[in-house]
Amino acid sequence: MSSSLDNVKDKIKSAVGSSDGLLTKIQNFFGMGYADKENLRELDKKLRDSYYQTFKGLRHRWEEIYLAALEAGKKGDDFKKVIQVMDRLAEKINRADYGYAGLFDRKGSIREVELTKTFELDKSFSADISFFGASIDEVYADYEAEAWDAAMPKVKKIRPLVLDLEKKWDSREQQFRPVSV
Repeated sequence: MSSSLDNVKDKIKSAVGSSDGLLTKIQNFFGMGYADKENLRELDKKLRDSYYQTFKGLRHRWEEIYLAALEAGKKGDDFKKVIQVMDRLAEKINRADYGYAGLFDRKGSIREVELTKTFELDKSFSADISFFGASIDEVYADYEAEAWDAAMPKVKKIRPLVLDLEKKWDSREQQFRPVSV
């Protein structure tokens, strides 16, 4: 567990810059690693911002397919449901906790170990988003070729994919703030 935490810290230091400034050293000394946690929070926030932008782009692409399907006389229920889940998931990603807790926050503060686990979970989410994007690209290619007979079975498979993504993202809160009695 400690080696995983050290690996993430090393990656953060290399991403932020190898030389620590005086302010960072002071923050780490007096704040018990505050600067490291702050860098991890900011890195995680940037990663989630990237996911949010990706989802917004995928949603616009899906909406384009949906409108073309309606013009072609295809039923739009599956399309609308996917859009609804994509919107909901995009907002969850955009507004997700990333380690800050107020003084009187009833959920409690975020410890560095949980913050590291959450960052690792957020990084692993990238492969899932890529697979989801590739699935939408397949439907988009069928739409461009006007091959609706080939596209419609793929459309039905998109909804379970996005629901699985949402379920995985919802598990993030449990990783971030484990239930304690």
